[in-house]
Formats: sequence, structure tokens, C-alpha cells
Amino acid sequence: MSGEIEKHIQKVKIKYQQLSFYLNEKSKRLWSATEANSIGRGGINIVHKATGIDFKTISKGVKELASGKSDDRLRKVGGGRKKIRDTQSNILKDLEKLIEPVTRGDPESSLLWTCKSTYKLCDELNAQGYAISQKTIYSLLVDLDYSLQSNRKRREGTDHPDRNEQFEFIYKMVKKFQANGNPTISVDTKKKENIGEYKNNGREYRKQGKPLEVNMHDFPDKILGKVAPYGVYDIGKNKGWVSVGISADTAEFAVNTIRNWWYIMGETEYPKVTELLITADCGGSNGYRVKLWKYELQKLANELGIVITVCHFPPGTSKWNKIEHRMFSYITKNWRGRPLETLETVVQLISNTKTKTGLEIKAILDNNIYEKGKMVSDNDMSMVNQRQNKFHGEWNYQILPLKNREVIFT
Repeated sequence: MSGEIEKHIQKVKIKYQQLSFYLNEKSKRLWSATEANSIGRGGINIVHKATGIDFKTISKGVKELASGKSDDRLRKVGGGRKKIRDTQSNILKDLEKLIEPVTRGDPESSLLWTCKSTYKLCDELNAQGYAISQKTIYSLLVDLDYSLQSNRKRREGTDHPDRNEQFEFIYKMVKKFQANGNPTISVDTKKKENIGEYKNNGREYRKQGKPLEVNMHDFPDKILGKVAPYGVYDIGKNKGWVSVGISADTAEFAVNTIRNWWYIMGETEYPKVTELLITADCGGSNGYRVKLWKYELQKLANELGIVITVCHFPPGTSKWNKIEHRMFSYITKNWRGRPLETLETVVQLISNTKTKTGLEIKAILDNNIYEKGKMVSDNDMSMVNQRQNKFHGEWNYQILPLKNREVIFT
């Protein structure tokens, strides 16, 4: 008997798959009722299992067929309850404002996740005058590409007690600069890559049984060596710049990358710039303790005649920098499964990286040789015109042109 029922379900399912696209609300109801009547006993249940159409809808159709009278009304296009994003137009923006300062990002994923619960977000939005439920908050988060995820071992160090406050500070500074029409950039170095026929994680389509053969070991080629891609990501414009360095990853290389970005991309985008905001990690070539970093920024500030504001992410949070999950992650995906055989290959793969949100990246090869371990004397550091913020001045500071010492960090 159960086998017979299963046959009926499969037959109805096939019919529904062929017809469903052409059925409106009324015809779907009457068709499902006709199928149920043709099956006989248990027909409503079978049609429900095959199509997913509600029991009540099928039963209503059966009654209409029996009475010979049908409700001729059809729901108009756009009928039914309006989506909350349509009735409360600013709710997505306000929801993202609540989340963004505390958002964590995985550099290998385009998804984001938040440490605020949907219940707390619901309470905060209702306090702002919205009428929304916790379940609707969940749906909106999915639309915004957020997902609920479990803990993962990815922490790089101990949490600083002022970590969240620093995130809030950076968020407010970025919004302030963007409101004034000034550029906000995120900078960092992507991990060094071997040049040559080396395995690159990931897969790409090739003829079956003919994988691309690469070197067995990953020892760097003494001639080709490694490259250090240093990136600049324009947070407001969703555009990026990468200098592919063949030398050491130094602060001089980092600042020269920012300089190249400015003259080739930034200057055109911001013709009336007065200040520049840089968000960076706490360590590496752009670390807050690196004297050469500040010394080279001073030279850049003097050259451009603008104030350079720097905000560093707290220790142990380098992977949460915007450039990681908005630019570097897509570069990694773009060259996944492709050996980086030459320097030109690296530059081309970076330049060809695109996203659905309109990300554009320009890349060049930086052939300069940067001296590793270059020291900055106390006398040179005394020429750095630095102004520190009251809140963690070691992380948040300005580099002012030497002719403009009277400017104060606010």
C-alpha cells in the first residue's frame, strides 16, 4: 500500500514541476483539488506531500469544485503584506550601524558575523521607534550577509581591555572623515608568496586526469624569490591598490605604496583633500612602535601638505582590518589553484580581481630595493611632528606637515 502511495506522490510531483510556473493562485488551488479528487481517499494528503501546497488551500479547492462556485478574485501583483524594509526604509541602515562597530570578519569569507544577539538588536531598534520582532531581525541579518557561527580558534593574542572601545573609536573616525569628503584607507601586507611553479591552494577547471604539475617542495627559488604584496583599500570608494614588492617588507615600502596609491588613484578621487585617515594593524611594517613608519609618514605629510591621521587596531585583531575581508580575501579566491609562475602573473591576477559589489584593484610591480633593519636616529625622530589623541595616543595619532605645527588632534 505504501508503495502505491509513493507512486501517486511521484506522479503528482512531476506534474506540478511542469505546471507550477504557469499556475496563479486560483488555478493552483483548483488544479491541486482536481488531482486530490482523482486519487480519491487520502488524495489531499498525497497532493500536499508532492507539492507542499497547504491542506487548507487544497480543501478550499475541493469545496469550490463540489459547489460549482469559485472565488474569481486574484491577488494583484504586489499584494499581501509589505516587507519591513519597504515600510520602514531606514531600518537596514540603522541595523548595520548597530552591528558594524563590533563586527568581526574572516579574511577568507565574504560573510560577516556579529557578537550582538538578535534579541538585543531587536530591543535597540524598538527603542529607536521601529516595530520589529526578533525573527525579522534574523531575516534582515541574512539579507545583509551575516550568519550565526560558532567559536573558532583564530585569536592571535590576548584581548586588550580597551579593544571594543578602540573599534568604536576607529568606526567614528572613519564616519567623520567620510562625512567631510576626506579619504579613509585601510593598509596591510598580504603574506609573502613564492614565485615559480609551486602549489597554490584551491582548484580550477582542467581536463579530467590532467592536473597542472608543480614542484614537490616549497623551497623558494633562489632566482625568482618571493614577493610581498602591500595593499591600500579605499573604504569609501571600494577601490584598492597593491604594490608587489620584490624586496623586504619595510615601513619605507609601506609608505611608498601609500604614496603611489595617492598619485595614481587617490588624487583623482579626492581633489580637495585636507586630511587622510589610515587604519592599520598594530604590528608589522606599519606597526605603532615602528619609528621608520612614522618617520616616512612625516616625509609623505610634508610632500602632500596634508595632515595624516593614523588609527591602529588593537593587538590580536589584525585579521579584522577592512582590507583583509574586503580586498585580500578576493585576491586569494581569484588566484586560488593557480601557480604564481612569474611576477607578471601576480600583478595580472591581482589587477583582474573583481566582485559583485564593484571592487576595483590596480597593481604594479615595485622594483625598488628596501633596506631591512634601517634605523631612525633620535634626532630624526625629533623632527616627526606628531600629535597624540587623549584616548590611547600610542594607537591614535596625527602626523602634521612641519609647517603646520599648530593643528591639534580632536
